[in-house]
Amino acid sequence: MIEGLKDKVAIVTGGGHGIGKAYCLGFGRTGACVVCADIDGPAAKAVASELAKQEGDSLGIQVEVSDEESTRRMAAATLERFGRIDILVNNAAIFATIPMNRGGIETIDPKEWDRLMAVNLKGLFFCARAVLPSMRAQKSGKIINISSSTVFSGSAGRIHYVTSKAGVIGFTRTLAREVGEDNIQVNAIAPGSTLSEENPTDEILRFRQLQVQTRALKRVQLPQDLIGAVLFLASGLSDFITGQTLSVDGGASMR
Repeated sequence: MIEGLKDKVAIVTGGGHGIGKAYCLGFGRTGACVVCADIDGPAAKAVASELAKQEGDSLGIQVEVSDEESTRRMAAATLERFGRIDILVNNAAIFATIPMNRGGIETIDPKEWDRLMAVNLKGLFFCARAVLPSMRAQKSGKIINISSSTVFSGSAGRIHYVTSKAGVIGFTRTLAREVGEDNIQVNAIAPGSTLSEENPTDEILRFRQLQVQTRALKRVQLPQDLIGAVLFLASGLSDFITGQTLSVDGGASMR
């Protein structure tokens, strides 16, 4: 396990379920203090309770990332509890826990487009703005944004989701330029198709299995496959890496 994260304070949005929960538990195993933030408040608190059994301290809070005041409360609660913010993982997104239309462009309701952009893109904007004053003051910080390898494959369907995840990469590069002088690193991870659903249907299982043929590594991707990349980008091992997007998809995309 990566060292150097003990007692660091990490906020993970969308941390109550799926991949976000895996990130929280991964940070917990390093001895980091973990803030599990999720629109599902009870789920966030349940993950925090699970983390309390590990080495580090934890806090579970409800947050709506598309609401700027809610993200400010998230940052304030973190500072009140732990006194600092070292890491932000912008993981919250409309994808699995909050269902979305997976059809073609003609089938997508404009209201769903707007809602998805509000969470998947504006949420990054608000969360970063909420934590940056603390990171700038301490002259250090790590912001890790979650994109998707669908950006590189251009697969049909879910055009609003893919567009939002492409925007994450642009956001990451620009923010990295803006905050570099304050010794803050901003990077992104692009996961492949991951079996992140807690109660997957047979249809979802078949879909995830189909993705195996596109990969160099011939197996289904699981949430735990992403933990190492997040911990690396959150740790001192990546202190001279910023503005980058790391694909973690078993070799489906090679750039």
